Amino acid sequence: MGISKQSLIWLAPLIALFAGIMTVELGQPADIAITLGITVWVGIWWVTEAVPIPFASLIPFIFLPTFGIIDFKEASSAFGSHVIILLLGAFLLAKGLESSGVHKRIAFSIINAIGGTSAFRIVFAFMVASSILSMWISNTATVLALIPVATAIALSAKNRDFAVALLLGLAFSASIGGVGTLIGTPPNVIFASVYETFAGQEFGFVEWMKYGIPVVVVTIPVVALYLSRGISLQHKLELPEVGIWRKSEKRALLIFFIIAMMWIFRKHPFGGWAELTGIDQVGDATIALFGAMLMAIVIGDDDKPILDWQQAKTIPWDMLILFSSGICLAKGFAASGLSELIGQQLSSAFALPMFLLLLSLCLSLSFLTEVTSNTATATLFMPILASVAIEKGIPIELIMIPAVISCSFAFCLPVATAPNSIVFASGQLTISDMAKKGIGLNIIGAVIVSTVVYIIQ
Repeated sequence: MGISKQSLIWLAPLIALFAGIMTVELGQPADIAITLGITVWVGIWWVTEAVPIPFASLIPFIFLPTFGIIDFKEASSAFGSHVIILLLGAFLLAKGLESSGVHKRIAFSIINAIGGTSAFRIVFAFMVASSILSMWISNTATVLALIPVATAIALSAKNRDFAVALLLGLAFSASIGGVGTLIGTPPNVIFASVYETFAGQEFGFVEWMKYGIPVVVVTIPVVALYLSRGISLQHKLELPEVGIWRKSEKRALLIFFIIAMMWIFRKHPFGGWAELTGIDQVGDATIALFGAMLMAIVIGDDDKPILDWQQAKTIPWDMLILFSSGICLAKGFAASGLSELIGQQLSSAFALPMFLLLLSLCLSLSFLTEVTSNTATATLFMPILASVAIEKGIPIELIMIPAVISCSFAFCLPVATAPNSIVFASGQLTISDMAKKGIGLNIIGAVIVSTVVYIIQ
């Protein structure tokens, strides 16, 4: 019989207390013992969800200042981090795209452009559409927008293998596409915040895309081939038609294009538009909020703004609390000396050749995320990996980027990601269908991620 969530509510702080006492007994300073205990406590609650993740995320804000690891002002500043503001703006911008409906038009246009008579081309078309959308809006919203069409096409084919391939391709590509941009999936933003804490400098939008886009470009066709291999269709399938453009769609797409260009060309090339105009105090977060403001004031259909507050207030505020908690915890790691200690203790584990080290990390985190929240996993592991990389003199992004991408590459179980859960809920496939395909794809994904990052670095 497993331990109940109610029991874990009280067991977690007791285990944390024991971990802290043992750390002191081993001769470590009290600050390190306290920070480790707090991390164990919040980690157990995050992984088991004994307490809802947003409430569990309050622990570092309460206890790091209480025990004097960092003061309340420094802890509170995590909520005001520019990374949190970037994510807030990105969430609002994505809500504007969703409310206009332009995300569906983009997806259907891609599907019609690529789709053909072969199983591979149709699966690939849906995966391309899903991955491109997921770079900019939530993977959950992407799959919810496309699954009615994917399900209808799957059923019309009267071929169960094709139905499984199409639906799994839709789910997996939403997770894969999210790694393409810094705002595509929450773990990416956690990486950026922890990187800045340890490296002392911002990891920008273009810097991330240098790694993220190649991973997406390589992975999508490989996964499409893997899923559709050996499947043939007997007749041409009807793909969705794209109707006439509406005012909201046109204007939302224009705003989105402007903001994307501002992100991409802020610093590049030759210093970008920020240096050219002398507006060098803005950041990616500033641009994200500008996009959100435009969505809120530009009029769309029915003489209403593209994004109103009723839609905007449904963004995932719980995720913002979780990210803030991760930033706060990383501050505690640095201030207490726990980062340095972890780096010293785990440095021997980094004796493997670099490629094998990256592959091992990718495989470990990919399979771990099958049973834990990818966001919580990234929040826990990013400070640890940064600490070890610094101790070994390795560029921290070389270790952290493949690890955090692998937190999104969980393809075996419905509980691993929201897209997996949504396609499983369609009733068209079983857990066995997902696991059989997913185990191989977890391994393939780990090989691709570690190889791409190793080559680029």
